[in-house]
Amino acid sequence: MNVYVESNFVLELALRQEQFTSCETILTLCEKGQTRLVVPAYALAEPYDTLGRREKQRKRMKQELDQELGQIARTDTYADRRHEFRDLTALLINVTDEAIRRLEEVRSRLMEAAEIIPLDLHVLTASTKLQRVHDFSAQDALIYASVLSHPERVHAGESCFLNRNSKDFDDQNVVDELRAYNCKLLPRFDSGCQFILNVLGGS
Repeated sequence: MNVYVESNFVLELALRQEQFTSCETILTLCEKGQTRLVVPAYALAEPYDTLGRREKQRKRMKQELDQELGQIARTDTYADRRHEFRDLTALLINVTDEAIRRLEEVRSRLMEAAEIIPLDLHVLTASTKLQRVHDFSAQDALIYASVLSHPERVHAGESCFLNRNSKDFDDQNVVDELRAYNCKLLPRFDSGCQFILNVLGGS
């Protein structure tokens, strides 16, 4: 079966967020050849933009905290805790560096095991129309256009499209369009993982 995912699947793995375990299970099933993970190329690029924005925010926050904590450390009561303050602000940068390292590891695994849908002229053109039709953001339109462009979607048998935020693709027309290709829209990775395991268990 085809398992289509979007950018949040990549971020969930890289940031080890709440549904990380389910995403890791899905990726492992793909690596073992038990299912086919299909990833739009845009979903491998967008997370870098997300982490880049967070990195800038945290650097600004670190500068502000360094200044404020520096003032606090001048007070005799807190002078001996200066090293604790340095550790606190350094954490802001270390967390981002670690996330980027894990993102690169996840991307390597996906590029090795998954099928990548290229971001080509057809996808770009279709995304413009889908953005208007479904009132998508430009990012969601690119993801959805990529999924619809996948030539194997018609003959893949039972498939699913997983995303993290139900509001992103919360459109009955989208649900119906995917259902026409025997593809189920699932707005949680936990639900998607259980669905995949059920299908594999019944096959």
